[in-house]
Amino acid sequence: MNIRVLDSWAILEWIVGRQPGCDVVASWLLQADEGTVRLLMSAVSAGEVYYCLRKNHSLELADYWRDAAPTLPITVEAPGSLDVWAAAELRSRYPIAYTDAFAVAMAIKHSCPLMTGDPEMRVVDRVEIHWIGRAPGTVGFSQAG
Repeated sequence: MNIRVLDSWAILEWIVGRQPGCDVVASWLLQADEGTVRLLMSAVSAGEVYYCLRKNHSLELADYWRDAAPTLPITVEAPGSLDVWAAAELRSRYPIAYTDAFAVAMAIKHSCPLMTGDPEMRVVDRVEIHWIGRAPGTVGFSQAG
């Protein structure tokens, strides 16, 4: 089965409707709902989505995400101790956020691409990145912010 890991950047783009990420993520969610792809997300990334929505948008939108997340065709996995060590090792090697290290570690663990458009991830060479929209460094590359 085709498996992908979503990071918080991808979900935030979808929730706030920012293009081109919104349509890409919506398409993958539809495919997951149809059973043609399996989408995974770290519980740490899911929590980061809540935090970002609450801090940058509203409590209502954050609560909507928290309540809607379990109904989406995304398997949210809580990290175990081995996942914590893997994320910590990645964070020590790459200039990425600790939360992002959990998404990368999950993609490595499942031998699948990470779906993101976060330009911070361009330095990670240990996982295949499925760039949402245009690849970093190209004209018109969008980033959350």
